[in-house]
Amino acid sequence: MVNMPETYDCLRLDHQICFPLYAAARKVTGQYAPYFKELGITYTQYIVFMALWQQDNQTVSEICTKLYLDSGTVTPLLKKMEEKGWLIRTRSKEDERVVRISLTEKGWALREECLKIPAAVGSCIHLNAEDAANLYRILHLLLEGAIYDSE
Repeated sequence: MVNMPETYDCLRLDHQICFPLYAAARKVTGQYAPYFKELGITYTQYIVFMALWQQDNQTVSEICTKLYLDSGTVTPLLKKMEEKGWLIRTRSKEDERVVRISLTEKGWALREECLKIPAAVGSCIHLNAEDAANLYRILHLLLEGAIYDSE
């Protein structure tokens, strides 16, 4: 094993915040895989569904903002979801650039099938309520940019 001079300490894996965040996110989202396989959906489709189950008939832009995703990621995903009959994409009559997304009956029906997922995945994550609440709060601070400046 080669020792790294102190100059390179900033490149040590065990000195990175991004690495455990990335690894934990992969581990947690991996817990969803068997449920999604059964339903024929992906994690990203699942979070789109959750956004629409919470508030139907949103613009692509509103969905992107809620999910911290760009339209280049969301637009092809929505097209695939429409092909599967889960939602309808409708262009605004006032502004053709604006596309509204609404769930179909099939998209709403999937909600019932997803009811078991949060509890099942949550039971795999062994955090007490206080630690879970703190983690949630800190992650949202990161997402809202309160901890870092993205520019």
